[in-house]
Amino acid sequence: MQRFFITGTDTDAGKTFVSSILLHLAQQQGLTCFGLKPVAAGCEADAEHQWVNDDALALQAASAPAQRYPVHNPIALVPPIAPHIAAQEVDTLLSCESLVQQCQPGLNQDVDIQLVEGAGGWLVPLNEEETLADFAAQLDAEIILVVGMKLGCINHAMLTAELIRQSGLKLKGWIANHIDPAMSRPDENFAYLQSHIPAPCLGRIPHSADISPAELTRYIQTSPFSDR
Repeated sequence: MQRFFITGTDTDAGKTFVSSILLHLAQQQGLTCFGLKPVAAGCEADAEHQWVNDDALALQAASAPAQRYPVHNPIALVPPIAPHIAAQEVDTLLSCESLVQQCQPGLNQDVDIQLVEGAGGWLVPLNEEETLADFAAQLDAEIILVVGMKLGCINHAMLTAELIRQSGLKLKGWIANHIDPAMSRPDENFAYLQSHIPAPCLGRIPHSADISPAELTRYIQTSPFSDR
């Protein structure tokens, strides 16, 4: 099994959207795949009265085979705020150890490709001492960075790439996700990132509000799964 941790330059960079594209790409390559959202904040009750999150539901829908919702998202928090604050509000303690334990049903899935999606950016805290970056290190996963293409993305992307390098984890590659259709000079920003991020650009996703992830796999020029 290949395991990848999906992080982003910021909240709303498009981690779930890109993760769904990658899961569909894996299926198109004939691979089984599983999307895991360890902790999600901003959940609502579904028809069965369980707390669910739209991002985790998208990962579940794009997984093959899909599992019961709690396997895809073991920690579902209601408040739509930073996970460590949301957890405090419901008297839950987040830690790398507890997260690994609660994610075991998902981490143990017998699939070819496993995508583990973080929350927000690289250094989103779990508690006063640990962040999701520490959780990614415990998984010993390769990292895929989603760059939300908007004003300020160069700084966010370069800082995140440098912190991933300092962590000792492998940055498998990065994906440009054009979230702002009105962004000024997108090609020039992309060119700078392409020449300065010390990892290959795996793809460039156009602004695509009305296009399904399955239709956007053609924009992944270099599959992270191609070395299988």
